[in-house]
Amino acid sequence: MIPDAWRRGEVAVVGLGRSGVAAGKWLAARGVRVYASDVADGEAVRDGARQLAAVGAAVETGRHDLERVRAAAAVIVSPGVPPDAPVVAAARDAGVEIIAELDLAVRQLGASKLAVVTGTNGKTTTTALLAHLLTAGGLRAEAAGNIGRPLTELASDATPPEWIAVEVSSFQLHDAPCLAPSIGVLTNLSPDHLDRYPDMEAYYADKRLLFRNASAESVWVLNADDAAVLALARDAAGAHRHWSVARRSDAWLDRAAGRLMLGDTPLLARGELGLLGDHNVSNALAAALAAASAGVGPADIARGLSSFRPPPHRLEPVGTVRAVSWINDSKATNVSAAAVALQAMTGPYVLIMGGRHKGEPYTPLLPLLGACRAIVAYGDAADRIATDLSGDVPLERVARFDDAVARAARLAQHGDAVLLSPACSSFDQFANFEHRGRRFRELVEAL
Repeated sequence: MIPDAWRRGEVAVVGLGRSGVAAGKWLAARGVRVYASDVADGEAVRDGARQLAAVGAAVETGRHDLERVRAAAAVIVSPGVPPDAPVVAAARDAGVEIIAELDLAVRQLGASKLAVVTGTNGKTTTTALLAHLLTAGGLRAEAAGNIGRPLTELASDATPPEWIAVEVSSFQLHDAPCLAPSIGVLTNLSPDHLDRYPDMEAYYADKRLLFRNASAESVWVLNADDAAVLALARDAAGAHRHWSVARRSDAWLDRAAGRLMLGDTPLLARGELGLLGDHNVSNALAAALAAASAGVGPADIARGLSSFRPPPHRLEPVGTVRAVSWINDSKATNVSAAAVALQAMTGPYVLIMGGRHKGEPYTPLLPLLGACRAIVAYGDAADRIATDLSGDVPLERVARFDDAVARAARLAQHGDAVLLSPACSSFDQFANFEHRGRRFRELVEAL
């Protein structure tokens, strides 16, 4: 399964997160010489470097040796590394084979069926819920990719799961030529990563690669409420199944009855789904339809939906302090994700936004701020947020995240909520959105 050229030379692993470490270990265990590197140099990266050094890999942090990458037999790219990163561009210009860690794993997972979830927002919740529903139906299933274990790590198991629900980003799709999902789920599409893609069309083009190995046996689970999703999937071979929160479909929300439906079959009442907001109803319908496509029956799907709890950092209630509810939506790293959070709010709230700007305007949020008492903007994007959202809602700017939380605590009134929904990446002050969400929880607990 390993090309001879890889064994004769050296394989470069770019990125020392969980996926990069898993890929490096997998290659080293099979006698392949590995050079692994990361431009970051935080504690998590250094920990990954130590793990790879322990299995004999050559490791660097804080830089990439571009000459060594250009001379590599192949380059394995971690999920967070964009296609236009200088190290990737250097490999591409040298004609080096570039594949995602995801694709390395796919080449080894012949027995497992893949249910691949991508889209702009909702990927993690849908992936976690799909794995939960598959398990509820008696199938051996696990979530992997950008959630749970790296896919390469699962490929190393003696008996990999029967089904793997895989969360996949546009960056991973770009370099995964062998990916051929048994079931593919496209949650929604809206502009994102415009700090890393030249335009929206380039971003959507990478999402379209979900369908590149479509066949008559493929099943595509698609958001009928999103015209861009339907357009992207239009010519893909295989069965197309749809869900909707607006109208009758293969899976749908019957608003009149307050029920989630699978065709003509009621699944459960909306109130029995422990997830906030219509966007999470959409995620639940997507997961239900994908699970049904894998052979799980309606009764098991209903039982799984009612027992599921949301992953952290996604409209996650973290506590109530002096009659103020605190909600962690740190995963909202773009404007469309923040928009669905604002639509889920049912009473007055103080909104914390900020981080690193991703290239899109914040003005689409203006019509959704009716119940917002105040906005606290922090970090690199604070000035741009203030420019775009100045108007009827009071807005304050602070430099540091901790100061934003403290200021929101002072602004919130009895019965309000404080919502962290940043609409920005976390990379100005944090390693990732999880780091930001954990700090939010710590600060709330300290109150």
